[in-house]
Amino acid sequence: MVNRKELNPDSSPQAAYGAQLRGFREGKGWKQEDLSDRMEYSSTHISAVETGRKMPTLRFARGADRALGTGDLFERKCREIKHGALLEGFSEYVGYEGRAVEIRLFEIGIIPGLLQTPEYARVLADTAVQRGAITPEQADERISVLTERQQALERVRPPMVFVVLDESCIRRSVGGRAVMEPQLERLVEFAAAPNTVLQVAPFDMGERRSFNLPVHLLTQSDRSVAAYTESQTQGHLDRETSSVVPLLTAYHQLQAEALSQAASVAMIEQVRKGTP
Repeated sequence: MVNRKELNPDSSPQAAYGAQLRGFREGKGWKQEDLSDRMEYSSTHISAVETGRKMPTLRFARGADRALGTGDLFERKCREIKHGALLEGFSEYVGYEGRAVEIRLFEIGIIPGLLQTPEYARVLADTAVQRGAITPEQADERISVLTERQQALERVRPPMVFVVLDESCIRRSVGGRAVMEPQLERLVEFAAAPNTVLQVAPFDMGERRSFNLPVHLLTQSDRSVAAYTESQTQGHLDRETSSVVPLLTAYHQLQAEALSQAASVAMIEQVRKGTP
């Protein structure tokens, strides 16, 4: 083929995206002009994405999925590129979170992202930069993604959000008193909303705490449930009923053992005021 540019999908996530797009297009026996007609993008634009010279947008990715019949493959890959500073698997989770009708969270050590103030989130991101774990640009990207996630929940019919915090979340100081006091106030405000339930799993719960890692459970409008768990380096989204149902059961057990919302808010207020 004349002027065909060979692709190296290992050179970058963007190059891998372009190579996969070309592979699906050629698998259908289409030229770039054929895909162009179906996507309403110029063949020049498609060529630029395929060769890694242009970043795919979500609109482009969704058009490619529709034209090629690939489900949400290219949309998910696009989100992975955009969310490159996040753990593997998290970008897929964000899509499910934005559509969920019920969200159940358990966190250890830090306040969950959906409940973080901008100042708290910035301290965490900047500290990761200082450790050399991410770049300053990736830190900004993390904050941007978090803001989008929080805004996505402010819709006409917001989801029910159930949160259980290990006591370490409210006692661990992040950014000092100037950051922690408004963050704890934010938790109290969250608990007062009509579509939320906030509980603390106290230290003296001991071995009765049913999780030793953070867990996210997302119920969709069809009542299916997806579970997201993560380690230090990787996240995993699971939609298999046989795996998810035991986690849902364990979450209900956790809620039964945790403090009531009223007692939880009282503990948060004590920590905020610095009283024992």
